[in-house]
Amino acid sequence: MDEGFGGVAEAFAGNFADFPELGAAVTVFVGGRKVVELWGGTADGRTGRLWERETAVPVFSCAKGLVGVCVQLLVQEGLLDLDVPVARYWPGFARHGKEGITSRMVLGHRAGIPALDRKLTFEEIAAWTPVVRAVEEQRPLWEPGAAYEYHGHVFGFVLGEVIRRLTGLTPGAYFRAAVGDPLGLRAWIGLPEAEWAGRARLSEAAGRPAMPGPEHLLSRIVTMNGALVFPGTDVPYGWNDPAVLGAELPGAGAVASATGLAGVYAAAVSGVEGGGRLLSPESVTDVVREVSSGAGWLGFDAGARWGAGFLLDSPFRPMLGARSFGSDGAGGQFAFGDDAFGVGFAYVANRMIGHGDARANRLVTAVRECLGG
Repeated sequence: MDEGFGGVAEAFAGNFADFPELGAAVTVFVGGRKVVELWGGTADGRTGRLWERETAVPVFSCAKGLVGVCVQLLVQEGLLDLDVPVARYWPGFARHGKEGITSRMVLGHRAGIPALDRKLTFEEIAAWTPVVRAVEEQRPLWEPGAAYEYHGHVFGFVLGEVIRRLTGLTPGAYFRAAVGDPLGLRAWIGLPEAEWAGRARLSEAAGRPAMPGPEHLLSRIVTMNGALVFPGTDVPYGWNDPAVLGAELPGAGAVASATGLAGVYAAAVSGVEGGGRLLSPESVTDVVREVSSGAGWLGFDAGARWGAGFLLDSPFRPMLGARSFGSDGAGGQFAFGDDAFGVGFAYVANRMIGHGDARANRLVTAVRECLGG
């Protein structure tokens, strides 16, 4: 870490003292330069294998941030308009009341299709096309645009199919071609087989709240209507299963190192190592305009605010201010960027304490204090 960022190191060490942390890492870029890169603990609780500098871990819905960056790149190229119907790019989508759904509605979780009624097998989900057909058949649960509820996996498949139709590449492949490979970032939607052995394995903390029954909408959102096991740390089709991590699940299936994930946001808001920024100021202005907040369709209000595909600064996910935008994961992982401060930040961990737990918030507070905020 650079001089002046000792508070982040203190907070990182404090997480290991105060929580049942297993292994974790945090990276911070400022102005395109890496100022913090810290890692520690255990990557695999079964074997005792230590966390290393480049260790990658499942980061769940941090995938939405990777998809969101890809969407904005296509907007900047003039290939995508967020405020026209999805059906302009995907004609088969315009069925059963979905004719007027726009990409912005999906990005803001307002499309009315948070889960699919059709029960798909994991093999069908991994094959992509069966999910596309199920989305086409789906009827909205509410009038699109009139309410919001977290769209979990459907977020990624709808936007991912738009990306595929515009570029010819699935979203994981497009992300690597447009961002990951050119910048050498260790972040994937669809983990390469060569990376399976070195990944960190997830572990659940004792007392973590259980999921509701399988027919509850929240469970259907998280498990793709029962095809996946959440979190299922040590069972087939759970989130330590290489088959799951290797599939393209663009709503919740990213795997990344802290530096890889922070690098995505740093590249987006400032560029890294002298390179140009990926997202223009105008794109960031669009991203941080609030689309959804308050109680969702299920009646639960976590205090989150959503812009165009990203979480915004809020009591639920405190960041640095009005130009901050990010994404979090069900295991407590969190990443964001802010072009006013030129910051790209990511915290990743393999001990699943709870969604929105305090570990990342402590680190963000330390970053803010180190920046003089």
